[in-house]
Amino acid sequence: QGNVTKLVNNAAGNFLAPTEQLTPNGFDAIVKTNLYGSFYATQACGRRWIERKYKGAVMSIVTTYAEHGSAFLVPSAVSKAGIIALMKSLAAEWGVYGIRLNAIAPGPFPTEGANSRLMPDERLAEKMYKLIPLQRVGEHNELTDMAIFLLSDLSSYLTGEVIYLDGGASLTSAGQFNLFTELPRERVMQMFESLRPTKKQ
Repeated sequence: QGNVTKLVNNAAGNFLAPTEQLTPNGFDAIVKTNLYGSFYATQACGRRWIERKYKGAVMSIVTTYAEHGSAFLVPSAVSKAGIIALMKSLAAEWGVYGIRLNAIAPGPFPTEGANSRLMPDERLAEKMYKLIPLQRVGEHNELTDMAIFLLSDLSSYLTGEVIYLDGGASLTSAGQFNLFTELPRERVMQMFESLRPTKKQ
């Protein structure tokens, strides 16, 4: 019921899989969570803001490989690229209403859950991190600070932009999961299989 004027699109579904083995349900699940969810939430807020003449701000979390692509993450890359197109299109369309839309493309900000799902091979993880020009992974407060900046009046003249918050990683190692192509496909399949959740007995 309050005057909500900020939106963060942070819903994300993701899993590693060889594209030739993707099922329609698997692909749809990721695209619907990421792209559809962001569209409908943004549309609902935008409609409300336009009707009530509110100036709003939308900040979406995307990914660096939405632009560069990445092996084994096609549904995520496709859906996040769609979010970038959505954000840029609406920045042009809704700017007249004072509505701003920007995005953050984070690099490696390790969490226990993400690492176990997306970078289970420690050797490859170490190799990937060494390719980062700043020679470290991100601190979570750095991501929070950037999100606050994009939603605040400090960025009141910024719209339609994607901020690469990745320590320069996209400059040297675009599509970081391409490193999995160095492994035998059998090893890749075994690794991905081990990441699948097991049914409760």
